[in-house]
Amino acid sequence: MKKITTLAFIAVLLASSGIYAGWFADEKKPSSKNQHSDKIYNLKLAETWPSNFPIFGDATKNFKKLAESMSNGRLKIRIDSKNKHKSALGIFDFVKSGQYDLGHSGSYYWKGKDINTLFFTSMPFGMITSEQRAWFEYGGGQELMDEVYGKHGLKSIIGGSTGNQMGGWFKKEINSVDDLKGLKMRIPGFAGEIMAEVGAKPVNIPAGELYTALDRGTIDALEWVGPSLDLRMGFHKVAPYYYTGWHEPGTELQFIINLKKYRSLPQDLQTILTTAMKLSAYQMYAQSEYESAKNWENMKKTYPNIQVKTFPQPVFDAMRAANQKLLKKLSANNPLAKKIIKSQSDFLQKARAWTAISDQAYLNSQSK
Repeated sequence: MKKITTLAFIAVLLASSGIYAGWFADEKKPSSKNQHSDKIYNLKLAETWPSNFPIFGDATKNFKKLAESMSNGRLKIRIDSKNKHKSALGIFDFVKSGQYDLGHSGSYYWKGKDINTLFFTSMPFGMITSEQRAWFEYGGGQELMDEVYGKHGLKSIIGGSTGNQMGGWFKKEINSVDDLKGLKMRIPGFAGEIMAEVGAKPVNIPAGELYTALDRGTIDALEWVGPSLDLRMGFHKVAPYYYTGWHEPGTELQFIINLKKYRSLPQDLQTILTTAMKLSAYQMYAQSEYESAKNWENMKKTYPNIQVKTFPQPVFDAMRAANQKLLKKLSANNPLAKKIIKSQSDFLQKARAWTAISDQAYLNSQSK
């Protein structure tokens, strides 16, 4: 049953993207002159994650399997993890230079190369996954992402959502804004800018180095993902305070494509490539939700020493104020950032009104 459902979903995606449009209109006509070509295209993908990293690494493996299967073997994809290429945060440059054809990472890692890339992972106090996916597909998000990445000879496609992330692991309880002063915390993206604004010292550290940095005191706190991935990392052993989220309400990873390589592919393989990316992104979100639910239940039973906390309201107020200040400053100095911020804000206002009367109202009714 699961196999049938997945195949049906693939068929819908392919039909909507145009691969089989000609077939449905006239079965006697092939959809593309390349449809019967047996030429094989070998592509290399570099990922930020270590070998066999769960969920994130599963997304790239699923993508490879789908792309190769849907292309009937005309696409062959080699995946190199961080263990092979030795640069977890070098994916942008790898793909831009053509050293790799494809990449899998997080868009907000590239803010030092182009500040406008950070908007496409998740924004503090912003859209949840369902809202953000709607923005990407129908609200202009993909077009804006194309505008940002096109300048670098790249294309970015959604690469899998973790859903709403937890606010992080802390060695000490946070009772006021003063407790954030001088706090060394691993937190990337715009959330890192906010933490710096309220007095913390944000840093960005690859996944494989996080536990050691926390254990040795190089950092005092960190955010990673949520129970889907955090428990296996062992952070609770040295930082028992686990805070609820605010900074990444709908974290979306990305596939990056070298545009020159992409445009050299036959049109049907271009569509198969992006369709396989989107389907593996859907699978990753479902897997993340499943693993988070399972591990949250296990955490409550197995690790009762973990103290789940929510930041005090004055801390939230300070972070919200910092967020608005920084967005306003960025908009004033960067016309493209201003356009992206406005697009996200306008869509969030529209989408959140519906979320509030649908999902939120339903959940509220269940808690009474």
